[in-house]
Amino acid sequence: MKKGRMFYTIFITILVLGVGLVASFGSYIYFTTISSVVERVSNTKQSYMAQIRNSLEQKIQTIEYAFNTYSTTSSFNDVVKNPITEKDFIAYRNVNTQLNYIATMGLEGTEYSLISLDQNWRISNGSLSYLTKTEREKLINTYIDHQEKGLFWVKTDKGIRFVNTLPVFSKKKQAIALSDISLQTLNHTIQTEDHMAVFILNKQGDLMYETQPAEQLLSTQQLQHISEAKPNNTGMLTLEKTDQQPARQVIYAKSAYNNWTYLTVLDKKEIADAFQTTKFGIIMMGLVLTLLMVVVAYFIAIYFTKPFQQIKRSLPKNPNFAFKNEPSKNEIEWIINSIDNIVTEKESLESLIQSEMPQLETQLILNLFRKRISAEELARKMPRLGYPQIENQMYITLLVQLDNLGDRDPSDKDVLLLAINKIVEETIPEQQRMLPIILNDNTQATILILTGKSEQETRKQVLDDATLLVRNVKEYLNVSISIGISTVYDNLLESKEACEMSKQALHHRLNLGKESIIFYEDISMVISGPVLLHYPTELESKLFDAIRIGDEEQVYHTVHSLLEEMMIKNNHSMNFEVLLVRFVNNLIQLEQLLGIEVLLTQDNHALYHRLLDIRNPEEIERMLIEQVIFPMVKSMKEKTNQQFRCLSEKIAAIIRAEYDQELSLELIGDRLHYNPNYLSSIFKKEYGTTFSEYLMGYRLQMGKKWLVETDMTIKEIAERLQYHNSQNFIRSFRKKEQVTPGAYRKMKQAN
Repeated sequence: MKKGRMFYTIFITILVLGVGLVASFGSYIYFTTISSVVERVSNTKQSYMAQIRNSLEQKIQTIEYAFNTYSTTSSFNDVVKNPITEKDFIAYRNVNTQLNYIATMGLEGTEYSLISLDQNWRISNGSLSYLTKTEREKLINTYIDHQEKGLFWVKTDKGIRFVNTLPVFSKKKQAIALSDISLQTLNHTIQTEDHMAVFILNKQGDLMYETQPAEQLLSTQQLQHISEAKPNNTGMLTLEKTDQQPARQVIYAKSAYNNWTYLTVLDKKEIADAFQTTKFGIIMMGLVLTLLMVVVAYFIAIYFTKPFQQIKRSLPKNPNFAFKNEPSKNEIEWIINSIDNIVTEKESLESLIQSEMPQLETQLILNLFRKRISAEELARKMPRLGYPQIENQMYITLLVQLDNLGDRDPSDKDVLLLAINKIVEETIPEQQRMLPIILNDNTQATILILTGKSEQETRKQVLDDATLLVRNVKEYLNVSISIGISTVYDNLLESKEACEMSKQALHHRLNLGKESIIFYEDISMVISGPVLLHYPTELESKLFDAIRIGDEEQVYHTVHSLLEEMMIKNNHSMNFEVLLVRFVNNLIQLEQLLGIEVLLTQDNHALYHRLLDIRNPEEIERMLIEQVIFPMVKSMKEKTNQQFRCLSEKIAAIIRAEYDQELSLELIGDRLHYNPNYLSSIFKKEYGTTFSEYLMGYRLQMGKKWLVETDMTIKEIAERLQYHNSQNFIRSFRKKEQVTPGAYRKMKQAN
């Protein structure tokens, strides 16, 4: 069967990843193994170096110890100071015996010599010889005069010479002990199993010994670097590349006894030989794993492309898409194109259904509020519109009405309702409600869905949602709304009754003011209670007086208090409407009595209907003040200004004429046929003070005159000015003049 493009894509991808993983794993093992081999070879050579160092040092230390011990004996002093000749057999034998003893403890094949500088003789390898003057001076110059220490080593053509000037602890040297270690002895001592190259450097970095020419492996600069590096006792040191030699790694062991450095070169060929078998194993493992990756990639590609083949067989043929040359190689394009066509058709159908869904859902909810739907039809349509039926599901109807239009025209009401409807959609989560709708020209309606909550939790949630809705509408539209909320019901077919409950709740915003949130259950007892009407007669009389005298400030405050008392003391909204009609009738009667035309004009013939249509108390108050009462006040001002002035002057004339008699506004009102309160308002408006203050001021003025011009006592003056107690007169006089009547009389008489 032909393989498509998807198969080769998956196969090659997995194969490349697999080979990459194998290569990475093999590289890791390769470098890890090299490191391990290097470490193992290094440790082996390190052990050899330490072993060579310890073995050679032990023999050298033995020779040194033997000569040092011998130099401290009395026989040594006797011998070196004795001129030995062929006849001094005993002395010669003793020296030779001592040298043979030292030879048994030192390195095998080493030549030992003892030279007496005092007597110029030399015993070496059992033979006695005498030193010439030249030889003696050469020995002293070489081994004593130009040496800082009495014990040192020098390299010779035949090996290494150990020089020990005796006695050890004396500055005056009498003899020289020489130990010549031959190259054969050193080779035998240092010989290793793998015949590795070994080099010995003294403290100064001079090459003392080499198993093979050092130039073949290390350059002079590299040897110098070893001596300057001051390495630890043992370890590995990397030497930089020079003109003569490449970079090297050397294994060294340093002697703490004489600071000699024993070293060997880490040979790459040796490491390669040690790694040969492992390298072969890694290569074989890589080949096996690569072959395994090929098999795995093949079967994985088969496994993952099998569904694509099945999908291709399941999809219908697409006549709009034609493959070029090999259609089987483009199965992904074919599948994608087919799926795109299916998705496009599906989206087209969904778009068509979705565009009709809001209208269908809106019609369903309107039918619920109008009770034009059966239980069977409701059960069939709810799931289609995305409302699954859940057990113990409860509902509440929420109605929203505008309190006012703000600064907008009445024609904008429809737009505002649509905006409020949109805000409801965004404020209340979709899963907690059905589709919000515009119920009529004044009302927006929403059915809330409640599931698995107690009555208290339900009320709190609904109140929170309503509060948030009022705040959002205020923030975004700058208008206030009120919300009526029905009781909880468990059957959507009861939505019409719930809607009526919410409407009844909204009627009570006349009593509660704008931005009210009213639960029907809170006002149900009020609705069913007895009908008691309370009309604020006293406030109405006060208002009418303010209208007569044209006091706009008093009118404003009195209207507010009158409407507030009407709303507070009449629980039912219908009671308030009845009293509102009564109040408007009384205003019309007052207008007829005053002879002005405001309410009876052609523009105000529909006043009753306009007031009753407004459900916001603030709007009712504003309309009454701006369109009814203030125009009446303005007309009365123009008509009564002259009348006020005339009445005020009459009252003032009566006070000036009858100040010494009992006077009150009630008496003057009866005489002039006016309400006392009305007269009080007029007088204060014209004279800027009250009737009582004006009367008291005039009487005190007459009292001051009598105190100065007459001999009447203070008591007589008080009685004549209608003060029943002279103390009251004194207090009033002192309050106004800051002195008592007696003090005032004395002060005026003194002047």
